[in-house]
Amino acid sequence: MTVFQEKQEELEHYETMMGVPRGRLAVTMDMITDAMSLVGQHGVYCQSQRWPGKPTMDIQIIMKELTGAKELIQSVLQELKRKD
Repeated sequence: MTVFQEKQEELEHYETMMGVPRGRLAVTMDMITDAMSLVGQHGVYCQSQRWPGKPTMDIQIIMKELTGAKELIQSVLQELKRKD
């Protein structure tokens, strides 16, 4: 099943409200936010041996990359809004 099939209702909703490009970016933001939440929950159970209270290094890297991707998408949405 493709992402377009899995997220069909959400895509239709946001694309209708915001247009196709913005709608797809909005759904992408939701998906990244969901992934960040899942990784964050996993980080609670996978604590670093070196730095107690911090998630393992791989989880820290994944969170950093997801945060960066989310910031880039937000900047695209802002740029599109400014061009209107």
